[in-house]
Amino acid sequence: MDRTEIAMDKPVEKKTVRTGAEPLGEREKNVIIGGVLLSMLLAALDQTIVAPAMPTIAAALGDAEYLPWIVTAYLLTAAALAPLYGKLSDIYGRRPVIFAGILIFIAGSVVSAVAPSMLVLILGRALQGMGGGGLFVLAQTIIGDLVPPRERARYASWLSATWATASIAGPLLGGFFAEHWHWSLIFWINLPLGLAAMVIINAPLKKLPIHARSHRIDGLGALLLIAATSMLLLALTWGGSAYAWLSPEILGLLAGSVVLSAAFAARLLSATEPLVSLEVLSNRIVLAGTLSMFMLQAASVGLTVYLPVYLQSYAGLTASQSGTSLLGLLLGTVAGASASGRLIPRFTHYKRIALIGALFSVLCLGVLAWVAGSASLWTIELLAVLIGIGSGTGFPVMTVSVQNAVDRAHLGVATGVLAFLRTLGGALGVAILGAVALGYGLPLVEHGAHTTVTLASATPFAMIFAVSAVLMLGSLIALALMPEIPLRGAHDAAPLQAE
Repeated sequence: MDRTEIAMDKPVEKKTVRTGAEPLGEREKNVIIGGVLLSMLLAALDQTIVAPAMPTIAAALGDAEYLPWIVTAYLLTAAALAPLYGKLSDIYGRRPVIFAGILIFIAGSVVSAVAPSMLVLILGRALQGMGGGGLFVLAQTIIGDLVPPRERARYASWLSATWATASIAGPLLGGFFAEHWHWSLIFWINLPLGLAAMVIINAPLKKLPIHARSHRIDGLGALLLIAATSMLLLALTWGGSAYAWLSPEILGLLAGSVVLSAAFAARLLSATEPLVSLEVLSNRIVLAGTLSMFMLQAASVGLTVYLPVYLQSYAGLTASQSGTSLLGLLLGTVAGASASGRLIPRFTHYKRIALIGALFSVLCLGVLAWVAGSASLWTIELLAVLIGIGSGTGFPVMTVSVQNAVDRAHLGVATGVLAFLRTLGGALGVAILGAVALGYGLPLVEHGAHTTVTLASATPFAMIFAVSAVLMLGSLIALALMPEIPLRGAHDAAPLQAE
């Protein structure tokens, strides 16, 4: 009998069963981690590789007014489905669900590559996002299965390096393919990479145990969450660019998101087995950790969007020079995450690593806001590196803390919630800083891109950096309020409860 049914309120028997073959060796674990990081790289690349090719795509397919939907469609479906993937992987196991995510992603890539019109391309990108959102969640969840929390943080540098690689390689590849070959190659490249990831992880993942129970999927709860998230992300994406923030369109989307979110919350309280377990949501570590990640990502992503704008509009750099200058922030983030991951197993109070890093990042952002109008390029670069190092320390601490706070039966759900709020935080950060920029007269278009202008005053950017510091301070406060429990090792039992 199938373990899962899509139903509403029929009582269900919960029974934990451990299935799986022989234990995994270290080599097999590393092979799996390499494979899932490759799949995660696919999804991350497709958030960055499209932007440089968008003018070429518009010239080829027409309907340029719908061009922003190429980005928006992917973001919407990737964010909205992240918690559902976590739940599904807790039920069916990681292997079939990550394979489904890769196959959906590949199918979306094929549709996008052969798209004869802008509408078909947008639909293909939405399909890509439906798979890509699962790859983010499952990569972190599978690493959580393979490595106990005490040792897991050292893999955080691999995750950060994957994001940094996508941030750097994506725009370079997208621009190269569009200029020298054909724009469709930005989608065709996903086929060999996706199939390679499946081949690499196929055999080892069969040995990964499934912590199975009799389950159901809360279909109504999933639909409410997807609809509420989609409306919120549309409001954040369009607000201040396509429509004014106080326009009926944006206010209607925000109101609709609030109503649907309230309905989803009511569903969580009434469903026999809700989409996101109340046991997970009521955990103080999960609540504080995901909120801290939300604020940290808001500050980080917003800064990666508007730092190049500052370097071009005020510091006088070209587009390519400002992109290169962004390397300091990205590499600093990787360095901070790597150092944090190595230090976490050595500290009893591991949370202090991220607290110190966040405080350091807040101070550096404050300095950048203070000297924005007079700093030399070298000073800006140094501050960007230091901000990256400070913020980077938080990613492994929050990920490991949240995963350590739940038992393995809820690992996928907890990781899905973390990934969901991380994506939502990035969208909110860009929207907030975009509103600040517009309020101070900085001309912007969709998704934070800017018109080519030279500004005589650095005031808009000083305010952007100051607001980024406030967002980082919010992450620091949430992290300070997060309880801290010992990290489990390879042979430890269920997580301790926070006091």
